[in-house]
Amino acid sequence: MENSPYLLDISKEFAGKRALVTGGTRGIGRAIVQRLHAGGAEVIAAARSLPEALPEGVEFIQADVSFSEGVDHMIQETIHKFGGLDILINNVGGSSTSTAGALAITDEDWQTTFNANLFSSVRLDRGFLPYMVEQQSGVIVHISSIQRKLPGNMTMPYSAAKAALVNYSKNIATQFGPMGIRINALAPGFTETESAERLIERMAEQAGTDYLAARQQLMDELGGIPLGRPAKPEEVAELAAFLASSRASSITGCEYVIDGGTIRTV
Repeated sequence: MENSPYLLDISKEFAGKRALVTGGTRGIGRAIVQRLHAGGAEVIAAARSLPEALPEGVEFIQADVSFSEGVDHMIQETIHKFGGLDILINNVGGSSTSTAGALAITDEDWQTTFNANLFSSVRLDRGFLPYMVEQQSGVIVHISSIQRKLPGNMTMPYSAAKAALVNYSKNIATQFGPMGIRINALAPGFTETESAERLIERMAEQAGTDYLAARQQLMDELGGIPLGRPAKPEEVAELAAFLASSRASSITGCEYVIDGGTIRTV
C-alpha cells in the first residue's frame, strides 16, 4: 500500500511530469494549468495571444492551433523545452459563427469551427503520440462539451465538432491503450468563467436587473441546472487533474460530464 496512488501527496502527484495545456491562459484552461502546476508538474500554457500573467514557473508558447502551422510550431517548441510530453490537455475551442441558423452558416464558418474544436486536437495528438508511444506512457484529455448531446440552432458547427471530437477520442483510446497511453474526454456544461461573467453582466445591464437574476435567466435558457449554479473553472480543472493522474490509471476511452445535472438522459 505504500505506493498506492490514493496515498499520494496531492501537491506532488505530478512531480516529474511534463504537461501542455492549449487555451491555457483563460477560463477552464488557465484553471487546469494552475492545478497541474500546483501538483508539481512542469507546465506549458499555450494560446494565441500573450497572457497578462501566469503562475511563476509556468512556460508559455504563443501559437494558433486552429492552423497546422501553429500546431507544428507548438510541437517543436514543446519538444525543444521538454524533450517529450507526459500530459496533453486539448482545451482550445469555441464558436464565433452566426447564430441566425443553418442557412446563415457558411462553409468557412464550418471549417473554422472544426479547425479549432476538432482538427487542433487531431494534429496535436498526431504530433505528440509518437513520443508517448516511445516512452510507453502518456495521458491525453480532450475537452469536449455537453453541447455534443444538446445541439442547438445557434451553435450547430460547434456541437457537431465536439461530437466528432468525442468519437475520435474513443477511437484512438482503443488504439493506443495497449501502449500505455490513456485518452479520455471531459465535457463541461455551463461554467462560470470570466467570459461567462462578462456575458451575464451584459445580460443584466440590458434587462435592467442584477447579476444573479441574469445568471438564472441564462441557466433557464440552457434548460436549467438541477444543482442550481454553473460549474466553477476550478471544479472542471480538478476533474481534468484526476483523469491525468495515476488515480485514474485504469480509465481510458471515456467521457466525463461535469454539468450540475443539466443532461438528464441516461
